[in-house]
Amino acid sequence: MYKRKTFHVLEAHLPKKQVTAITGMRRVGKTTAIKYLLSKIGHQNKIYLDLERIEYRHLFNQDSYVDIERGLTQLGIDFSAPAVIALDEIQLVKHIPSVIKSLYDTYDVKFIVSGSSSFYIKDHFSESLAGRKKIFELWPLDFREFLEFKDAWKPQIEEEREKPFLRTFYDLYSELYEEYIRFGGFPEVVLAGSAADREDYLSDIINAYIELDIKLLSDFEVTDSLYKLMLLLAGRVGSKMDYSKLAAIIGINRHKVKDYLSLLEYTYFIQLVKPLSKGIDKELTSQPKVYFSDTGILNKLQKGLSSGHIFENAIANQLAQMGTLNYFEKSKSKEVDFILNDQIAYEVKETPAPQHLSALKHQATAIGLQDYRLIGRYPGAPGFGEFVWGGNLF
Repeated sequence: MYKRKTFHVLEAHLPKKQVTAITGMRRVGKTTAIKYLLSKIGHQNKIYLDLERIEYRHLFNQDSYVDIERGLTQLGIDFSAPAVIALDEIQLVKHIPSVIKSLYDTYDVKFIVSGSSSFYIKDHFSESLAGRKKIFELWPLDFREFLEFKDAWKPQIEEEREKPFLRTFYDLYSELYEEYIRFGGFPEVVLAGSAADREDYLSDIINAYIELDIKLLSDFEVTDSLYKLMLLLAGRVGSKMDYSKLAAIIGINRHKVKDYLSLLEYTYFIQLVKPLSKGIDKELTSQPKVYFSDTGILNKLQKGLSSGHIFENAIANQLAQMGTLNYFEKSKSKEVDFILNDQIAYEVKETPAPQHLSALKHQATAIGLQDYRLIGRYPGAPGFGEFVWGGNLF
């Protein structure tokens, strides 16, 4: 089993009574994380239940908590001793938070749970278990994890994190980084043996997302409109959301477009990067930019997308795992691609050049940021190395 960087944080929370709640997109590795945590439990009074199985959903859908306890006892849980119950995909059982609360308050039970919707976990689940849970988000692999899954990680790689461009490092890892940008970071995709297998896995992930997550997690009827919106968004990566224009193209009202976008964001399919409020005109403050949470899915949905947009999306994902991400734009001549944690300005260029760095410095200084970094995909202009290669960003 390959260890994700989140595992040590999850393991540190394991001894605590609080519910350990793991959320993230389908097939991102939540089940693997749960089973890893169960392997660290020092006793056998533990159980793993996948709520995609109808018999387990039936167990927790019973009206009688006593009958639920009896069922868990028959499955091997001894409520007279400390126990661990792991529940996968809890969003499939509507009232399960109240069941967890009852057992949590009555017995010495540690719950480890997962769900594919941040709305369900953060809002509905949180309301029922206030003060009794901690939420951990799991994303597709970052580039460091990608290298570990490829058995290519070496300790000295850490020394190059966000360092200026080094040709030797680029020559060693650029082929792997290009694979990462093309196929993304879903674990099973990364571990697939061929490009054809990776394409098949990506198709399967998209279909499972639509058929399972969308149908089960929302009141929306799965229609062509939602899929059309996904395709439109893929062609508009890095662009501000014009809800009225999207609605007109698809033939639905703008409020439905906003509802769809919220659903896609809550289920981790996309991320919306909001503008930095400092110095931005009010009319721009409600216009987020859209990025897909995995570039493999982006490439699968939109074959003709420019390489520059795909690279920008990859960097958005890499930075988003480091903190809060915004963008800055006051006019076309005054913009910065990304602002991380209100402190660091990033500009993304496939082939960086001195003039790009000069412009970034000017824009960053204008909004009061002294820390700025130019990010490149390929070696820069001849003799220019004052930029960070995308593969160094982890």
